[in-house]
Amino acid sequence: EQNVQASIATLTTADLLIQPPLGKLSSSDFEKATELVKIGHDHARSVAGRAGFSKPIQGDVELTQLGVALCISLCLPWCQVHGANIIVDFFTQKVGPRKQAVLDGIGAIALAAMTALLAWRTAVGAVSIHEAGETSVILGLPMWWTYVMLAPGLALTCLVALVQAGMYFGGRDVKEMQA
Repeated sequence: EQNVQASIATLTTADLLIQPPLGKLSSSDFEKATELVKIGHDHARSVAGRAGFSKPIQGDVELTQLGVALCISLCLPWCQVHGANIIVDFFTQKVGPRKQAVLDGIGAIALAAMTALLAWRTAVGAVSIHEAGETSVILGLPMWWTYVMLAPGLALTCLVALVQAGMYFGGRDVKEMQA
C-alpha cells in the first residue's frame, strides 16, 4: 500500500512539473489544445476510413503535417515565456541562485541563437520553395505556406529568449513576463 501511495505521489508531482494545474490554463491554452485534438481526430478518422472502408480523407497526412508544424511553431514562444520547455537541471540543482541565473541566461542565448538560425533558414527556404513552385503531392498545396507559417513562431521564440537572457543577466525574475 505504501508503494502505491508513493507511486501516486510521484506521478502527481511529475504531472505537475510537466503541465500546470488546470486552474492556471487560459482559454487560449484550451484553444491550442483543441486545434491539435481536431487535427488528430481528422487523421484518426482517415486511418479508420482507410482501414475499414478503403476511403481515406485525401491529403490527411499533408494537412496533419501542416497543422502540427504550425501548432508547434506557435507554441514555442508561449512555452518559453511560461518556462514550460524541458530543461535538464540535474547538474545545476545545488548551485546558488546567481550562478543559476547566469546558466539560465546562457541557455536563453543558446536558444535565441538556434531559433534565429531556424527562423532565418525557414524564411530563406520559403522563398526558395515559392520560386520553385513546389506543391504537396495529393492536395497540390503550395509548400511554402508551411515554411511561412513556421518563421514567425521561431522568430518570436528568439525574441522571448533574448529578453529572458537580459532579465537573467540583469538579476530580474523572468516570471514578470508571465504577468
